[in-house]
Amino acid sequence: MKKVISGLIILLIYTSFVPGSKAQNKKAGSLTESSVIANYTVAKDSVLRTIPKEYINKARTTLHIAYQHTSHGTHVARGLFGLPDFKKGDDVLFGVTNNSTEQGKLDFRDLALENYADKSTDASDLSHDETAFIHATRKYLNDPENAEINVVMWSWCNIGGHEVAKNYLPGMDSLRAEYGQGGTKIGKGEGQRQNPVTFIFMTGHANENENVGEGNPKDQAKLILDYCIQNKQYCLDYYSIDTHDMKGNYWEDAGDDGNSVAYKGKFYSDWQDSHQKGIDWYENKLSPGGEVETGAHNTQHITANRKAFAMWWILARIAGWDGR
Repeated sequence: MKKVISGLIILLIYTSFVPGSKAQNKKAGSLTESSVIANYTVAKDSVLRTIPKEYINKARTTLHIAYQHTSHGTHVARGLFGLPDFKKGDDVLFGVTNNSTEQGKLDFRDLALENYADKSTDASDLSHDETAFIHATRKYLNDPENAEINVVMWSWCNIGGHEVAKNYLPGMDSLRAEYGQGGTKIGKGEGQRQNPVTFIFMTGHANENENVGEGNPKDQAKLILDYCIQNKQYCLDYYSIDTHDMKGNYWEDAGDDGNSVAYKGKFYSDWQDSHQKGIDWYENKLSPGGEVETGAHNTQHITANRKAFAMWWILARIAGWDGR
């Protein structure tokens, strides 16, 4: 009898720490890193295919996204635009449009906010005028023409050396307080909007041989990730995806093309070359159904593929999926 009881205790301890076990999943009520951070662990086609279609469908038909970026931000957009041509049925399941009049497709308004910046500032991405994105977002969301928008995401160019703790996080906090669920700008009165907005955070891309140290991508990513975990906010973790190969190995010196001296080459190019297009990976596109193009600064398609997978994971979570 003692042996049976001891065995049960060991089993309970084991299942409490096995990823995906019932014991661990009981903690799903509190958002942890695994439930808000879209990092390399979810940036996989295999993970994408496990998301219940009802949540993909709900995200595709109910979310209206405004996205602003410069070159490195194209990884998300071009990945999303190429995904519908990947596998059978993806043209419907992951249908996307940058023309909001197309029904039944994800309303993804690429480069949506730049023209809302003050004329004296540059709000083309988060790396330029470091507070301009706050004012541009306010003007954009206050415009009645954008009343449908319920998701906003800004991209970094090079995050190195920027004031993440001083400008980015407080700025996003202010926007959430105004336009998020229960925000001061949400309501039916004059000057208010009915649709609350979910703001997706983003870490910066990796810089080859320059990731470590204060103000560099690894340090900046930790600031953002810690904030998002503590405040239960979704984050597309560029840094994680750029620095982990397809087997999950971490290359701290990597750049955003999978280029690493420690690896002695480009781990994403090597993986793409050894796998089959249309089965294991797909070609990214400049626009839905448009010309083939890798993400900017990339010589392969895998980086943008993975960031598109991660983006859909977040969208499904916003649409109500519990991540299990």
